[in-house]
Amino acid sequence: MLPGYATPEATAAFAARHVKDSGAASGHYRTAAGLTVGSIGLGSYLGDPDDATDGAYEEAVAEFVGLGGNLVDSASNYRAQRSERAIGRALAALVAEGSARREELVVCTKGGYLAHDGDYPRNRKEADEWVQRTLVEPKVLATGDLVSGHAMSPSFLRHQVAQSRANLQLETIDVYYLHNPETQLRELDRGEFGKRIHDAFLTLEGLAEEGRIRAYGCATWNGFRCAPSSDEYLSLEDMVSIARSIQGEAHRFRFVQLPFNLAMLEAARFANQRVAGQLVPLLEAARRLGITCVASATILQARLASGLPPQIAEAFPSIASDALRAIQFNRSTPHLAATLVGMSQVRHVLENLGLAKRPPGPAETVKKLLLKLG
Repeated sequence: MLPGYATPEATAAFAARHVKDSGAASGHYRTAAGLTVGSIGLGSYLGDPDDATDGAYEEAVAEFVGLGGNLVDSASNYRAQRSERAIGRALAALVAEGSARREELVVCTKGGYLAHDGDYPRNRKEADEWVQRTLVEPKVLATGDLVSGHAMSPSFLRHQVAQSRANLQLETIDVYYLHNPETQLRELDRGEFGKRIHDAFLTLEGLAEEGRIRAYGCATWNGFRCAPSSDEYLSLEDMVSIARSIQGEAHRFRFVQLPFNLAMLEAARFANQRVAGQLVPLLEAARRLGITCVASATILQARLASGLPPQIAEAFPSIASDALRAIQFNRSTPHLAATLVGMSQVRHVLENLGLAKRPPGPAETVKKLLLKLG
């Protein structure tokens, strides 16, 4: 396993080197909880659980880092743990050959959903037998821990972090996200949900003290985008308050990840988060609370790669494709540290990382688009 973790000094030096040697533009690198990250991160959600896709991801990660990318994102359940394992092999090879240092790379993953081992069950019977054999009998999951296919109990989180560290071949994970915790609100009342979040945060703080992770957060789908009246609604202020109750201002709850793109604008437009009594959009709430925001679903699984409204091309006239315009919109949005793009092939990396040589668009351009698209 690779020792160490991303550091402010090493990530800043990585950025400075690529600004000098690769021509990365001003504004491409930015600060995320004290670390320096590129504005475009590599996501690893899509693809079949097979060897060919594994190999493609390994090549893509190597190309990504070589071109100045240093934010890599995964989850234990992506492709039945195969995405984490492909990333782990790629990073180990890069470090072994001297192409990168562990301390330069910000590696993020998630836990919460059941993560099958290398392939998916063929039917419900196989799935149930796997849960019983792998999680219940070893006492990783207890009765009631699993809610709507999701768990975040202390024993489960410890198991998942250990599993992800082994898959990624890392002693320490830089950012560990609770994966869509709002899933449990489909069945639990808010009092019980709050207790489970508290216990999860307490566990993650302990794992940080032990050096297994450096920081943690919540990677959500609906939770931070919906109305406060929704069953799935998450309050960022409440979550920060829980973290502070455990560890004071030294808490490690420092990141949130949520969908943000040209079709899902809530994080910048919908004032659904209350901070100090004022309703503001999620991105503004995070800024006030000292939380780093990372966008997911940047091109919405290719649905934003073509057919965008003409005002998008007018806003970014020098950019050649709708897919790149969608990425440029996200990386130009204030208070977003980075935007994740699924890149399972080298050609995608080459195309997307070409934007690193362009500065983000003016904030005024984004502001006008938010008004028009609304």
